[in-house]
Amino acid sequence: MRGRTLVFLAILALFASALWLTGSAHRRPAAAAVPIDGSASWDPRAAAAYLDQRLKWWQSWPRATRDHNTVCVSCHTALPYALARPELGAALHEAVAPPAEERLTADVVTRVRAWSEVKPFYGDTTPGGRTKATQSRGTEAVLNALILASRDRRAHVASPETRQAFANMFALQETSGDETGAWPWLNFGLRPWESGTAVYFGAALAAVAVGLEPQHYAASPEIQPNVQRLRTYLRGHLDRSVWNRLLRRDDPRLFNRAMLLWASAELAGLISSDEQRALVASLWDAQDPDGSWRLTSLGYWRPAHGVSAESDGDAVATGLVAFALQQAGSDPSEPHVARALAWLARHQDPATGMWAASSLNKARDPATGVGKFMSDAATAYAALALTAAGRGSSVR
Repeated sequence: MRGRTLVFLAILALFASALWLTGSAHRRPAAAAVPIDGSASWDPRAAAAYLDQRLKWWQSWPRATRDHNTVCVSCHTALPYALARPELGAALHEAVAPPAEERLTADVVTRVRAWSEVKPFYGDTTPGGRTKATQSRGTEAVLNALILASRDRRAHVASPETRQAFANMFALQETSGDETGAWPWLNFGLRPWESGTAVYFGAALAAVAVGLEPQHYAASPEIQPNVQRLRTYLRGHLDRSVWNRLLRRDDPRLFNRAMLLWASAELAGLISSDEQRALVASLWDAQDPDGSWRLTSLGYWRPAHGVSAESDGDAVATGLVAFALQQAGSDPSEPHVARALAWLARHQDPATGMWAASSLNKARDPATGVGKFMSDAATAYAALALTAAGRGSSVR
């Protein structure tokens, strides 16, 4: 009798967890109730200036300094900058890249070329330090390949250093165990970029990188075993296990879907058309009536001490989702995308050019350098979404 009771309670808990994961978006009013505001404009020049200033701060911050006179490529500031700043430069018709962007690229090239010599971004000789070194190495390998492949796509060339970056990356791909197809990924307990669930985020970025590299790199015979492992991982690990859900562990359900949608737009054949449409529909359902998305609605995140579990719409989530939708084929005039773009345009800070965002992990002072980390990501992803829509007509 007791055994049957425990089974019943477990099933009941699973059912409640499933309701929690899928029901919150449907309890909100439909996003379609809010009209599209086509009058909103934004300032790409101010956004570019903010991002340049923040990357220069990061490059001068002693804690970001690494060996070979390079700087750590962070998921919150440097990586989003590397993806967004060139797009802003194109919208602004800049003839040359800003110095901060040039240095970031040069640092990546330096570390790729000296891969066997440079020290990992993190780690030491202690047991825990060796784990961090392994995680750091896998993370950096993916980010290096993505940054250089993005540069190659814009230049329409396949550079030798980018091919070396991919060789470095694939050499570290997991080939056994539950994470087969993914990469060791930094886990500092910092959601969503550097945490226990961020392995999926890293694998999706690797897929984007492979798809971006020109000259049909993704179809190269020598990397097909790696690409197949990556496809299998991304398709098989989209959702967390039942056990993790029952224990109420972090579950970035919709965040992962946004990343898979972005990856599917670059790596052909990753998912079917029907699966892509299902991803789009799930993201539409989570959109708030004002056109925004919230990081707190893209998954379940265990509340951190001193940090509110609820939030208003934020530009990290809204920019990322709106960008992914457009990359996957949604037109900027599609109602969900149009509302998101209008929300982003309305929420740029006119004084600084940034989009403000706060951490899921710590209550930080937004006036400090570290307090702006999530705003750095928010500004970059907002700029990616808006430039993808071709909304640079408000250059001032």
